[in-house]
Amino acid sequence: MELKQLLELFDNGLPIEAGSDAHSLLVHYSNEAMRITAELNNSYQTPEQVRSLMTALTGREVDETFMLFPPFYSDFGKNIRIGKNVFINACCNFQDQGGITIKDGALIGHRVVMATVNHGFAPEKRQLNYPAPIVIGKNVWVGSSATILQGVTIGDDAIVAAGAVVTRDVAPGTIVGGVPARFIKTVDEAENEHQRHFE
Repeated sequence: MELKQLLELFDNGLPIEAGSDAHSLLVHYSNEAMRITAELNNSYQTPEQVRSLMTALTGREVDETFMLFPPFYSDFGKNIRIGKNVFINACCNFQDQGGITIKDGALIGHRVVMATVNHGFAPEKRQLNYPAPIVIGKNVWVGSSATILQGVTIGDDAIVAAGAVVTRDVAPGTIVGGVPARFIKTVDEAENEHQRHFE
């Protein structure tokens, strides 16, 4: 089995069973991710070196506008897609088997967790991993210590408040917060309130 075939399994939401060829390949890339992130995290890296290591981790060229403050953790790496002008702050954890897409202009705060894998509910199926993608839209701001769960899309220009646990899609241009995350207000409403504060 090749990486392309493994990614197709993930993209189709199919479970990976222990002992299968797919599982063996997953373990291979998970170990590669641990090696690359150890290099990224255990000594100072210039911005250029950070981008080079993230390119190696993801298997995709990272744009020169990308910025990341280590440490950064990923359990697979090869299913992360990062746009232009993306910033990822320190101590983030990406469980990316199901796919994580971060579009242009997104800001990811400290200690954000993105988890694209769930387990079966029945005890006999609990060892199975069920992947589903996370999509972070353009110009999204994800606050510190937020958790984004599998299958969630955050719409363009939205804000996820610090500490939120996002279990369902977030509409574009809205602010959500809490556990589980719920609608608070629109970004326009928040901006108008902010402007009035300074008048």
